Amino acid sequence: MSQQPRMSQQPRITALDVLRGFALCGILVVNVRPIANVDADVLSHAVGADWPGYLADQRFFPIFSLLFGVGFSLMLKSAANRTDRPRLVLLRRLLVLLAIGLLHMFVLWRGDILTIYAVVGLVVLLPSTWLPRWAVAVLAGVLLVVPLALGMNGVVLVPALFLLGSLLTRYGVTERLERMTWWPATLVFAVLALPAAWAQSNQVHSAFAVAGLLTAGVYVCGMLALFRTPLRPALQAIFAPLGKMALTHYLSATVLVLLISALLGGKPDTWSEGTVLLIAAGILAAQRVLSGLWLRHFRYGPVEWLWRYATWLRRPSNEQRPMNAYNSPSSPSGFVQ
Repeated sequence: MSQQPRMSQQPRITALDVLRGFALCGILVVNVRPIANVDADVLSHAVGADWPGYLADQRFFPIFSLLFGVGFSLMLKSAANRTDRPRLVLLRRLLVLLAIGLLHMFVLWRGDILTIYAVVGLVVLLPSTWLPRWAVAVLAGVLLVVPLALGMNGVVLVPALFLLGSLLTRYGVTERLERMTWWPATLVFAVLALPAAWAQSNQVHSAFAVAGLLTAGVYVCGMLALFRTPLRPALQAIFAPLGKMALTHYLSATVLVLLISALLGGKPDTWSEGTVLLIAAGILAAQRVLSGLWLRHFRYGPVEWLWRYATWLRRPSNEQRPMNAYNSPSSPSGFVQ
């Protein structure tokens, strides 16, 4: 018999929704060609040559991975307030994500990242919850430095990024995101990212991965810094609805890219950067409008609601409360929060 969760809620951290929505935009720009083209070679298209190689490729998946780790620890804290077996809840959550990822991979796109996230979550994140923070920090450092020293990039960095994100929550940084000053960190990352980008252009060993991580740091810290300025309402209005329904949008984007590719015809690897941007912008604009309409009436996106249902084995209420849709109290429920 499943255990009935105790009712306990914590406020949603709006900055995480904004960061997630922002990362979702960049990831779609990078993924348009790989989704539309069956050739894996497209994954490396324009790396180190055109602007995506310096501004987009390997720059947004670190943000999503970091946020997944943040959200995992937030979910663990939330589950601990609601049940005596919080890790069992997280285990079910990761297994359901694995099922969604496998379905996405075999039916739509073999480049699915959800499967990798679920497996790494099961192998690395979940066991790390039994370790003290200092041990997790050491493990994260090893898992980050070793791949970089070997000249590796991409998904091999996911375990380290998951753990780093988890540490941000475990050390209380996540709860202070909207109160901290982020301009100095933005400047530091920018200063370091410039020579790393130069090294990338000269094909220096590990430069691509390092430049990607540093640029991701610029994006995250810069967005958090801007979030404390008068631009906050605009950033929240644009990105928070996307971020709150990130799983739904990630999956639906695959369907939309495949449909658009079929309509356009030709080889996706011959599309101009302008065409890729127009496709991504059109999809994101449609998703933003639809998510805004959806969140007026519902607390969770459709896939997020199903994921939550399967996680808790209990039908969650999806009726939106009479307050700001992006600040409504809820336990972590999105793609990574």
